[in-house]
Amino acid sequence: MRPRVGVLALQGDVREHLAALQEAGAEAVKVRRLAELETIDALVIPGGESTAMSHLLRELELLEPLRARLADGMPAYGSCAGMILLAREIVDAGAPGREATPLNGIDMSVRRNAFGRQVDSFEGDIPFEGLDSPVHAVFIRAPWVERIGDDVEVLGRADAHIVAVRQGRMLATSFHPEVTGDRRVHKLFVDMVTET
Repeated sequence: MRPRVGVLALQGDVREHLAALQEAGAEAVKVRRLAELETIDALVIPGGESTAMSHLLRELELLEPLRARLADGMPAYGSCAGMILLAREIVDAGAPGREATPLNGIDMSVRRNAFGRQVDSFEGDIPFEGLDSPVHAVFIRAPWVERIGDDVEVLGRADAHIVAVRQGRMLATSFHPEVTGDRRVHKLFVDMVTET
C-alpha cells in the first residue's frame, strides 16, 4: 500500500513536491489544516521563508499538533526552509517576535541563509550517502547545518558544510531536489516512511 504523504502547503514548491512524491510511489496530498495533518503517514516541509511559515503554523493552529506528531515519530522531510524548521535550534532565527520556530524534529542547529542572499544562490553536484551517483543540488538562500547530535547521519556536504542529514525516519536537505527532475531523494524518503 502506498503511504499517504502530506506536503505542508503554506509556501514554496508545493506542486513540485507533490509531483515528486507521486513519482516516488506515495499518495501525495496538501496539508493546510489540522484535519489534513491527522490523515497522513508522513510530511514534507518545503522551502519558503522560515519566519513566515512559522507565523502561518501558529495562525492556523498547526504548530503544536505538528510538533506532537513529530515527537510521536511521524516521518518528515524538510528542504531548505523545511530543514530550518525541522531543527532543534535555529541560529539567527530572525527578528524578535518574527523569528523562525524550531519543530525539534532533528537534533541539529541550522543557520538560516548561510550561503548568502538570493544573488548568492547556486547549483552543483554533490555526493549523497546511499545514492549511487551525486545529486544535482539547487541552493536558494540556503541554510547549512552547524551542529549535529550523536544520532544524526550526515548524507551530503557542499564546500565542507553539511547540507543533507538523516535522523531515524527524518530527512533534511538545504537544497531543492524537487526542481531537478531527479526523484532519488524523494524515493529515499518514501522508502523511509514504509520502513518498519
